[in-house]
Amino acid sequence: MCLLKRWSAAEKKNLYGNTMETEQNHLVFGKWETTDIQVEDPGIKRYVHFESPEIHTSGRHAHQQFNKSNLSIVERLTNKLMRGEANTGKKIKAYETIRKSFDAVNKRTGENPVKLLIQAIENAGPREETVRLKYGGISVPKAVDTASQRRVDLALMYIAQGAQKAAFKSKRTIDECLASEIIAAAKNDVRSFSVSKKEEKERVAKAAR
Repeated sequence: MCLLKRWSAAEKKNLYGNTMETEQNHLVFGKWETTDIQVEDPGIKRYVHFESPEIHTSGRHAHQQFNKSNLSIVERLTNKLMRGEANTGKKIKAYETIRKSFDAVNKRTGENPVKLLIQAIENAGPREETVRLKYGGISVPKAVDTASQRRVDLALMYIAQGAQKAAFKSKRTIDECLASEIIAAAKNDVRSFSVSKKEEKERVAKAAR
């Protein structure tokens, strides 16, 4: 028999925070300020949205092409964590994972975790990749520039995958692994899964120029 937990109003308020207060103060999770954060990479600046504290839009932009760039970058990371058979549709679980990981990032570094997440995206997004072109029935790899929006998508996917792989069959929790991945990627550490995947993709593209 499957029992679904009914969340009380107090639990929902504790989980999502006071929405009106959050919107007034522009705080993510009711804690993290975003007004003084700058995106240093001009290539992805218009595709990284973090000004709004709203991180659960209920698929409001789902039917508008390319409008995912208007979503908060934190919500987009939440959606990436839900990919895979184990976490499909479990948005509250992904939400809690990111909230705890942000607390861990701040505890380890003393910095704003939203700022470190944006730095991690800048470092983990590949600038070049390969496509396959056919010449007379022969497939030839060809290096192409990666679109700015795709750079953000790939960076978020690599960060989420790195956290999931590190937590698999490990004593560490997924939020601890996500915090470690964000910190390592923000430092551009090649030992980070996301940065190593970016380096690998760019290395293959360089060989196919």
